Formats: sequence, C-alpha cells, structure tokens
Amino acid sequence: MDPELEAFIPFLPHIDLNDPVAARADFAARAGAAPAPDTSAMEVEDRTVPADPDVPVRIYRPLGARGAVVWLHGGGGVFGDLDTEHPWAARIADLSGAVVVSVGYRLAPEHPFPAALDDARAVLAWTAAHADGLGIDPARIAVGGHSAGAGIAAALALRARDERGPAIRFQLLNQPGLDDRQETWSARNFTDTPWFDRARITTAWRHCLGSRPATAYTAPARATDLTGLPPAHIATAEFCPNRDEGIEYALRLMRSGVPVELHQWPGTFHGSQAILSADVSQRQIAELGGALRRALAG
Repeated sequence: MDPELEAFIPFLPHIDLNDPVAARADFAARAGAAPAPDTSAMEVEDRTVPADPDVPVRIYRPLGARGAVVWLHGGGGVFGDLDTEHPWAARIADLSGAVVVSVGYRLAPEHPFPAALDDARAVLAWTAAHADGLGIDPARIAVGGHSAGAGIAAALALRARDERGPAIRFQLLNQPGLDDRQETWSARNFTDTPWFDRARITTAWRHCLGSRPATAYTAPARATDLTGLPPAHIATAEFCPNRDEGIEYALRLMRSGVPVELHQWPGTFHGSQAILSADVSQRQIAELGGALRRALAG
C-alpha cells in the first residue's frame, strides 16, 4: 500500500450497501463536508434533459471548450448524485478543458439496470443534438466515469456502436465495474480491501441487476464483440476487486483493434484518489484530465 494512502485507512467511512437509503445519506453528508472546488474559471449550470423520465444534469463549461464528456458518477449504481459528484466533475472539466455533462442517473435498487444506461443514453443523444448550444464540436464527444459509472460508460459505448450513434470519440474508464460474475483473481481474493471489497460489490450488483439476467449492456465484460468501439483510457487500482476485469477488458479491446491506454496504479485502492493530499492521487487525477484533453484535441 502506498504509505500516504495507508495512513488514512483507519478513518475511511463504512458504507452499508444493504441499506441504500442510509448509504446515500451518509455519503452525501461526507461529500458535503469536503472543500468546494474552484469553479470561477467555468460556467456551471443545472439542466434537465427531456426523456422518460427526464434526467437531471449539471454542465461545466470551461472557457474555450470545444469537446465534451458525458460523465457518470460512481457509487455502485446505488448511491451518488450531481451534488456528491460536483468536486470530481469540476476537476475533470478544469484539467481537461472539456465541457462536462454530469448525469444524475436513476439509482438501484428502486431503478435496476438498465435504467441508468437509458438515462445516460438520453443524455448522450441530447448532448450531440445540442452541440451548437453547448459550444462544442459534435465530433468531439466522449463518455467516461468512475467505478459503476465507468461501467455504465463502457455499456454506453457498446450501445451507441450497436445503434449506430451518437458518435463517441473516446471512453475514459476509471476503475470500472464491468463484470457481475466476479470470477477474476482480484474479485475472488480482495475480501478485505479498503472502501470497496468483494462483499460490497456483490451487494451492489444484486441491487443493480434485480431479478433481470445480466447482459453486455449491464455488465460490459459479457460482450462477445468489442470491435468498432471508441479508443479507451482504462485506469485500475492495485488493491481493487475490479482490477483484473478492467485489465482484461483493456486487453480484449486491444485484441479487437481498439486503441487503448491502460494504467495500473500500484499501491492504490478503489476510490483512493479521493485522498487528495497523496502524491499518487494527484497524479491519478491529473492523468484522467490529461487523457481526456488529448483525446478531444482538434
């Protein structure tokens, strides 16, 4: 474990996903106590995307932005919202120079998958259709996210490919949750890792899938054909149950002819980039912003 991160492990909150309502309230309270990001160099606006039902979004517009990313927050598909994601969405916008369209997608278990994907798909279509109003180039739209949100972003790339649009330039997947089967070495063996472990991820998948069987649009690792997908940047954490499924997905994308940048961060755990004082966290966040900036460059 990275020593700067290890010092914080005794103070990490315990989130009980068996009680989603309490988990959301606890996470929101902790996120609300974090320092607010500096958004003075960008416009921040709450909007509603017309859909069935309508989807709330928060749009971050840095000065001179020409590209955009449809951004999906983490939280196991069970907790998290536009407010809890605000610090991260603002940082991604600042570091990448891209418009960030942060999606307040529906949460499980009240709304099991594919409700979250349907919301993300509606926002992607809206972003492409309103490119002029957003001041962006419709050929420079990416999808991205963290954890469960990264899994939804990967599923969105699959669905957009299969439905022949909207066009996606790039997928930015940070510690993605991609495989409900949990058969990889890391998923089987990381039973006591900080923040997220096998038991919590098992519970999250149970909430997200409900009574429905998993498909490639709910668990992208199940997809049999990865050809024709947009280039990807995939980041994994060493002590994370999702680690090996992220690495394997990157390898499968490469074998399918998709350009991929894969970064495995040693000494880190799932979500440890939230410990902003650690040097490795600062490098992780800077790399996410830099990868998106490069991908959306003219």
